[in-house]
Amino acid sequence: MSKLFELHCVPVNKDNPALSADVILDLNVKIPEWKVHKSEGIPRLERVFKFNDFRHALEFTNKIGMLAEEEDHHPAILTEWGKVTITWWTHVIKGLHMNDFIMAAKTDVLFTTK
Repeated sequence: MSKLFELHCVPVNKDNPALSADVILDLNVKIPEWKVHKSEGIPRLERVFKFNDFRHALEFTNKIGMLAEEEDHHPAILTEWGKVTITWWTHVIKGLHMNDFIMAAKTDVLFTTK
């Protein structure tokens, strides 16, 4: 497991650069379950987490919400029966930042400790 989950998010502003494609590829190896895709021209990290019912999916969603508040970095979350889709990207830079990879790794840890 990647040590990314041990890091914390840092404040980002519009002057911070988005990560380059090479850096994104290097970091994505550390969180292999996450897919990088573009939506509206913006690269994002996305993963679908599977559950046996809606209650457990909702509990996971709430844990992610609490984590997002603690780190002040918030994902797009789609909660459905039996699955939760989490998408991380940094809105202010319209791209991926190290914070997104940190939060993806922390999301993985929350999922494995459910």
